Amino acid sequence: MAFTLPEGLAPEMYPLAWLVGRWHGEGVVGYPGIEETAFTQDVVIDHDGGPYLSYASTIRLVVAPDDASALADADGTPAEGAPGADAAEPGPVWSTEQGFWRIPPERPDGLGSDLFPVELLLADPSGHVAVYVGATGNGRIDLVSDVIARTATGAEVTGGKRLWGLVQGELMWAHDLAAFGQDLQSYASARLSRVQD
Repeated sequence: MAFTLPEGLAPEMYPLAWLVGRWHGEGVVGYPGIEETAFTQDVVIDHDGGPYLSYASTIRLVVAPDDASALADADGTPAEGAPGADAAEPGPVWSTEQGFWRIPPERPDGLGSDLFPVELLLADPSGHVAVYVGATGNGRIDLVSDVIARTATGAEVTGGKRLWGLVQGELMWAHDLAAFGQDLQSYASARLSRVQD
């Protein structure tokens, strides 16, 4: 399927045009002190014609029904009417983020001719705001935290790296985190598919 630029997208944002849309998929979160857990994610990346993209993400944990195994048929599939027989209810929200993607006008020294500088500004309701900087090109975005600020009650997050990539039409991402006195290490990753309107 051929890619077309979203109508009305600011020319400055063409290097990130492939992000625009609604995405849904699954991933996993795990960190020292956080048991590895599957999640589902919904992401909306949109524009209003300005020199930025808006970003909203909601991650919900996947919760197995308590008694699904007791109500399974002999082959292990959920019995009709048992939890899991129909689409599962969304689990509890693990995290939400909102923010903006930007392509700054100045090119840093040493940035390859096939790359563009990129900034991601994020806020989450757990008491954090962050600015990530990096580069994008060829369907890939590499970001590292530049500034992370928190409220007095926000968790101690000191750094992060994020990788985004378009692989065979799917949006894949990984997030490394330095927090709670731990060194930078894997925190979460997911594979998302574009949701057709």
